Amino acid sequence: MENPDRVCSRTQVLDKVWGPSVYVEERTVDVHIRRLRQALEGFGADPYVQTVRGAGYRFSVS
Repeated sequence: MENPDRVCSRTQVLDKVWGPSVYVEERTVDVHIRRLRQALEGFGADPYVQTVRGAGYRFSVS
């Protein structure tokens, strides 16, 4: 949210959340993004978390 429209790869998200020394499957990020969207859905904010195909995810209000 500090950098709207900036695309973050799964690896970048994993490193920020779990740290580089922990092994977590990249697909774990997809599961958490899905859960985040479900939580935001009740507020109508789920479209703000966007998938950038082949690159990762971004937060965008536009």
